[in-house]
Amino acid sequence: MSGIVLEADPESLRDPESFRAGVMERCEPRILREAARDWPLLAGSDVRQLIDRLRRYDAGRSAEVFVGRPEIAARYHYDESLAGFNFERIEMPLGEALTRIMETQPGPDSASLYTGSLSAETYLPGIEQLTRLPFVPVSVRPRFWIGHASSIACHYDVFDNVACVAAGRRRFTLFPPDAIGDLYVGPIDRTMAGQPVALAVGSDRDDPVYPRFERARGRALVAELGPGDALYVPKLWWHQVEATERINLLVNFWWDGFASGPDQPYAAMLLAMIAIAERPPAERAAWRAWFDHYVFRPDGHPLAFLPPEQHGVLGNLAEGNYGRIRTTLMRMLRSN
Repeated sequence: MSGIVLEADPESLRDPESFRAGVMERCEPRILREAARDWPLLAGSDVRQLIDRLRRYDAGRSAEVFVGRPEIAARYHYDESLAGFNFERIEMPLGEALTRIMETQPGPDSASLYTGSLSAETYLPGIEQLTRLPFVPVSVRPRFWIGHASSIACHYDVFDNVACVAAGRRRFTLFPPDAIGDLYVGPIDRTMAGQPVALAVGSDRDDPVYPRFERARGRALVAELGPGDALYVPKLWWHQVEATERINLLVNFWWDGFASGPDQPYAAMLLAMIAIAERPPAERAAWRAWFDHYVFRPDGHPLAFLPPEQHGVLGNLAEGNYGRIRTTLMRMLRSN
């Protein structure tokens, strides 16, 4: 049985620092009810007015559009062989894509259309003035996702995500990061839109192909959002996204609220895969103990028994140790 995503305390939405401390540090999804209700972008209730507002900022660039045949019922996914996909990708000017989305009535005899991850600075420069949120850093630019009713396969992001419904309705179904082993995640290098997807999500109960999914099914959290509502999705939380109205527009913001520098945890994981994953089980267990001690730190800082001035490169990263460790690592990589 699925649970419901809790709503954030309004006090945590005052500014980026309050949001980071009150919401992001918990690493749990939260509904941000009516967080975007006062956006100038949403002035008026007619979806055509909203789309016309987008057109005023159109930079004239071409965008990739997913086109789904009627028989897939707008469920964008792999094909049955998992070697390809059940939709086409077509490049067209954004203005043309908006027209086709608005003028097409998806149904049993017509295709569905969807285009997403449209960065404001590339496709709609200046529109960020209409989508400010007080708790999102000013440097973070919005992205736009526009299309017919659709179901986007369950996936994760490597950045924290605030997703705002501007038109239509969205249903998010989320699973925690530690459910990964029960979700039957597909290939990491052949994906629909950048991230691997959880193949078991949406399967029938007791499907023999995905027996472990029954352990995850009851851990799902669901968030129902209408225009002006937003959802905070922490990095690595799995989420399936369903748009349920004829025309839907989502605006999202991605950023890493806890980065100490430019290096990403996912890159560290890939390096660990090639360095450790195929070593003998006993050696992998030994390295796991080292990772726990120095990286995940369940028992606290590894040099907590010494005064801070004796921590060396294990001291605070902001005090120059980030650069020292990175320099050492780059020297090691270049020597191989």
